[in-house]
Amino acid sequence: MDLLWAASPLTVREVAARLELADRKLAYTTVMTTLDRLFKKSLLRRHAENLAFTYEPALSKDDYRRRVLEGVVSDLLEHSEGTEPVLAAFVDTTAELGEETLKRLEELVAERRRAGR
Repeated sequence: MDLLWAASPLTVREVAARLELADRKLAYTTVMTTLDRLFKKSLLRRHAENLAFTYEPALSKDDYRRRVLEGVVSDLLEHSEGTEPVLAAFVDTTAELGEETLKRLEELVAERRRAGR
């Protein structure tokens, strides 16, 4: 994903070549399968161009991170015995990042309450 966020759209061959430059030699078919799976998960868009597909991110890096984090937090809340430990850990981690981050969390909670979510 980082390769595609940095420069896209790219073909499978271009992604494979850039991975090779980064000392990650992978088979062309492995790269093709991975890009296809990311496309099927709606993380990439693809367009037919000549005889090859070009791929580009369907989400910004921030949107992707948010989606991953929402999935992790949701899973933790579903499989925990109560929400208290998960929420406490989240607040503690936020507080460790600094007062400004904790203040921003409070603002986001207040915004959600006002919006009725």
